[in-house]
Amino acid sequence: MDYEEANNKKRLTPAQAKLKAEHYCAYQERCQQEVRDKLYSWGLYPEAVETIIAELILDNFLNEERFAKAYVSGKFTMKGWGKRKIQQGLKQKQVPTRMIKEALAGIDATTYYDQLCTILTKKGRLIKEVDAYKRKAKLAQYAIGRGYESDLIFDILNNNNL
Repeated sequence: MDYEEANNKKRLTPAQAKLKAEHYCAYQERCQQEVRDKLYSWGLYPEAVETIIAELILDNFLNEERFAKAYVSGKFTMKGWGKRKIQQGLKQKQVPTRMIKEALAGIDATTYYDQLCTILTKKGRLIKEVDAYKRKAKLAQYAIGRGYESDLIFDILNNNNL
């Protein structure tokens, strides 16, 4: 899209944008930054964007704490991500550190450990490496990439025959 097309694109009025943003937030949990970016993409000015965000918060369409908990729950249960990767994702969405910590605290330690064991076991079946040291290194690298803590990974790798 060139400059002229972008300028000819119809801008939404603040009232239209608020209604559209309400639908956007009602569809799934959103963080303030996602909504802010969306409002800017609809051609709104900064003062209108901040006003709409404040109204969405007051009307309970937008709630950072609720978003953080939903994000943590979804990424952990559905995608199998570790705490580090989830934390990084929330930081990118500019969720406050306090809320990130509270949301991550909602993950049960036993469930977390069991999920990491399951992930390592499944990946272990796929790795054809015979050298035990290289095999462990590959498994550890995989789990680190999924966002799990290295001390926990090596605890499982050293205490189980994976």
